[in-house]
Amino acid sequence: MFETKKVFILCSLLISSFASFGQSEIDHWETAVYAADVWAYRLGTSAPPQDWMMPDFDDSAWLSGTGGIGYGDGDDNTEIAPVNSIFLRIDFDLIDTSQITMAVLHADYDDAFVSYLNGVEIGRGNIGDPTAILDYDESPPTDHEAVLYNGGLPDAFPLYPNTFDQLVQEGQNTLAIQVNNFGITSSDLSGNFFFSLGISDSSFDYGPTPLWFFEPFLSTHIPLIHVLTQGQEIQNDPRIVAQMKIIDNGQGELNFIDAPATDYDGQIAIEIRGESSQFFEKKNYAFETQTEAGENNNISLLGMAEENDWILHGPYSDKSLIRNALTFEIGNDLMEYASSTRFCELIINDDYRGVYVLMEKIKQDDSRVDIAKLLPEDLEGDELTGGYIIEIDRDNPNLEEEGWYSSFPSYPFYTYHDPGRDELMPEQKTYIRDWISDFELAMNSPSYESTYQNYLDIESFIDYFLVNELTKHIDAFKLSFYMYKQKDSDGGKLHMGPIWDFNLGYGNFDFACEPDPEGWIYPCTARVFWLEKIIGIEAVQDQVYCRWQQLREDKLETELLMSRIDSLVSYVEPAANRNFNRFEILGNYVWPNFFIGDTYNEEVDYLRDWLDQRLFWMDQNMLGNASANCGEILRINENKIKMPLKVYPNPFSNEVTFSFSDHANKNGTVVIYSIMGAKLMEFRPIEGQPDGFSELKRGIYYYRYEVNNQPIQQGKIIKE
Repeated sequence: MFETKKVFILCSLLISSFASFGQSEIDHWETAVYAADVWAYRLGTSAPPQDWMMPDFDDSAWLSGTGGIGYGDGDDNTEIAPVNSIFLRIDFDLIDTSQITMAVLHADYDDAFVSYLNGVEIGRGNIGDPTAILDYDESPPTDHEAVLYNGGLPDAFPLYPNTFDQLVQEGQNTLAIQVNNFGITSSDLSGNFFFSLGISDSSFDYGPTPLWFFEPFLSTHIPLIHVLTQGQEIQNDPRIVAQMKIIDNGQGELNFIDAPATDYDGQIAIEIRGESSQFFEKKNYAFETQTEAGENNNISLLGMAEENDWILHGPYSDKSLIRNALTFEIGNDLMEYASSTRFCELIINDDYRGVYVLMEKIKQDDSRVDIAKLLPEDLEGDELTGGYIIEIDRDNPNLEEEGWYSSFPSYPFYTYHDPGRDELMPEQKTYIRDWISDFELAMNSPSYESTYQNYLDIESFIDYFLVNELTKHIDAFKLSFYMYKQKDSDGGKLHMGPIWDFNLGYGNFDFACEPDPEGWIYPCTARVFWLEKIIGIEAVQDQVYCRWQQLREDKLETELLMSRIDSLVSYVEPAANRNFNRFEILGNYVWPNFFIGDTYNEEVDYLRDWLDQRLFWMDQNMLGNASANCGEILRINENKIKMPLKVYPNPFSNEVTFSFSDHANKNGTVVIYSIMGAKLMEFRPIEGQPDGFSELKRGIYYYRYEVNNQPIQQGKIIKE
């Protein structure tokens, strides 16, 4: 039986092939094969000869036509009747291969394809088994829509230098492609393919690249995440099993796509996540690190605490790319916990997906939301009373088992977040629903001003309120509104947070509420009646005022926040250029942009100016009484904070001190990380402070205090 040779492009290359290679060695790109060229084609009404993809195959008896070749959607120059598949071939000449560094195949297809260059497979899409030969009448596991005719970008399949050199020859070469339909009754079938060349000199021997053309990814200075789906499409639900590797060679080093993994190399289960973001070309993903047996694999990714549930957030409508990362940094400074973040660039199979933010998923864990773990057997007594993370989000009458509706004004929808509804026992669901109902009854009673503190941790409420108001995001107090309840033995109160999802903050929305830096957002967005009642209590307003004054002298000082923005932008900007080459949205409206900058710098300047004006407005209009006894209020609150380490001064110039509080476990170790997650130093505070801080460059760094390898406290330090 005739067998074709398969080359796994990304796995077969040697890192040495890139030792001196960079994007600068490509002078320009040209296209050798266009979708609209004349192709030989064969209708897939029966199996083709086994050697149909080989260069010396005689296709003179095949039909010929201008591509694309298919039917439906109006994107085909040669229309055919519905078939199970089509087979395409085209010959093209290469003039001087020594002047061609690499190549890329762009594929716009409906519904699956396999491509060959001179008889060797170079890319496939929407085929579940990465090693299978695709029969002519075989349907792919799902349908896959072509996107070019709707303004989208095709998938890219790069041929890096070693592979390119091995496959091509000067003179005639053959590109052969099989496209399979989802079924004979499918409404459309499309195959539009382009083969482009990276030219190292100034010669022009081929044609111009299409207007939508984007250069394939080569390397990055920030961590690189590469996901291989083995031909499967990532779906909204269920998760698919895939492979993932993370490459992070540290500060000042480039990370190449074909390099060995440095951080993780193993199995994951991944799915698309989000609501409105699912309509964007750039998706968000949730994934779980797994063992080969499919079990949870708790592991540290890019210096973050060990866990198995993670989020890949792809900023799209946020063209600054930093709104979430900036806000989570602020949240980690103010609150008990906010998700740690790391910037990265993402490649799925061969498709460069741009700048992403790797984030911790909100869940119960000692290093995340540090509350008691609620077990299935916890059905009575103190064990039943805590360990719940709940969320206020979009109501969903078709999925009421995910949560419940409030009985009170505005009827918010509470959802079980962690444990989820499939993990909770009936008694536990009843308990948390009844407890929230009791809280709402208390807030709806005439005596709510004297009873709210029996239910609510007011300090967490104030910090949550201030972060959401600082950013003035349109979903504040309405969607992705998290809160958690501790066990009665741990205080038994409802804590606000963690914070989540600030893409539509800092003036980046154009509906429902005013996006300008003035005005409170909560009267426009609050979905629960009790939030406005609590914020209307005079004593609470005084606490808000005092906490704001304290933060403005420290964590929310204007120059410090501007320095954070500058550090984040400086770090991500080279990758941002690639991101916006891939997604050409600068200067274009993306829902729900209020401001539309023509350049990345304009988007960042808008964010910076908006925040500066917001801080000024909040200073002038802060709730509460300026004559409040802030010293006494803050002293009471400080006594409730039980952090083992005091870190000062922060920001610092040359030295920073890590000292123990009275109740601290002093047997731990402080680990200092770069903003990229590289470990820079490690020391035990009880033995003194290291000298290395004076050698650090200006910027933001992370610290973590660990006892017996378990994270106890983490935060950020800033060197001025």
